[in-house]
Amino acid sequence: MSGVTGDFTPDRPALRSWLPGFIALAAIWGSSFLFIKVGVAELHPLHLTLYRVASGALTLLVVLAVLRDRLPRELRVWGHLTVIAAFGVALPFTLFGYGEQRVESMLAGIWNATTPLVVLPLAVLVFRTERLTARGALGLALGFTGVMVVLGVWQGVGGAHFVGQLMCFGAAACYGFAIPYQKKFIAGSTLSGLSLSAAQLIVAAVQLAIVAPVVAGAPPLPTALSPRVLAAVLALGALGTGLAFVIHLRNIRTVGATTASTVTYLIPVFAVLIGAVVLGERLTWHQPVGALIVLLGVAVSQGLLGRRRRRRVAPGVGTPTAPLVEPATR
Repeated sequence: MSGVTGDFTPDRPALRSWLPGFIALAAIWGSSFLFIKVGVAELHPLHLTLYRVASGALTLLVVLAVLRDRLPRELRVWGHLTVIAAFGVALPFTLFGYGEQRVESMLAGIWNATTPLVVLPLAVLVFRTERLTARGALGLALGFTGVMVVLGVWQGVGGAHFVGQLMCFGAAACYGFAIPYQKKFIAGSTLSGLSLSAAQLIVAAVQLAIVAPVVAGAPPLPTALSPRVLAAVLALGALGTGLAFVIHLRNIRTVGATTASTVTYLIPVFAVLIGAVVLGERLTWHQPVGALIVLLGVAVSQGLLGRRRRRRVAPGVGTPTAPLVEPATR
């Protein structure tokens, strides 16, 4: 999840300075659903999430040490990060794992794109960090219609496939809670996004280390995993959670938070392409159609269609901080 204080718009950076990283980030987060599918073939979803988060935390701790940054010291910040770690990392990552035991990886990628549709009503009604406008209401209506199309409600509901889709939507709903919570309680922090993200993953790893053995038994040793699954776990953690954050933070500082956040629109595209090419998955006609309607609803609710050019901000004014990793994956 990305939480940015202020909207920073750099002075027309050249495409070549940020587009390669932007596309690489979409590909990394889009491929996360493939790696989850591979991982849950041998691992319990809780064990997969534990290993993924732990490796991601170690990656960011190494980056922290290299950059000579530090973890938060205030107990208040750690308290809020405990909530965000649960709803922004541990729960959604695990729900995607459970969901992908029942549905295609590409469909999980599509459900991830519904996150902004959950964020808006919670931000308006619960956290009161946003106001519901006519544009936002229209976007929500379009998004809800898209969700119904993805589900194919006219065919009837029920079965493992439907339950798997609900689990993936539940993961997106967890992100939808964590994002406005972060904006209300953490976004004003002067700590770096790297510091807060590393702390968030550490807390999530501790939470999972407590819960996973109780629910799913002792996790298997990494040496007991097949090379394929071990590679998927490392890719999810070190690449999809560690390196991806560094790329995303660079994108925010290069092109601004608004442009950087539009990576959300490319993630399901890569998830579908990778699922089709690598796993041979196929979607029924209504699922990509519904995904397009969902993305249209997100674009309308966020004012990305017909938006006027924003006034450029002078360098040094409104410099962003990105407290949390974008959930994509995510």
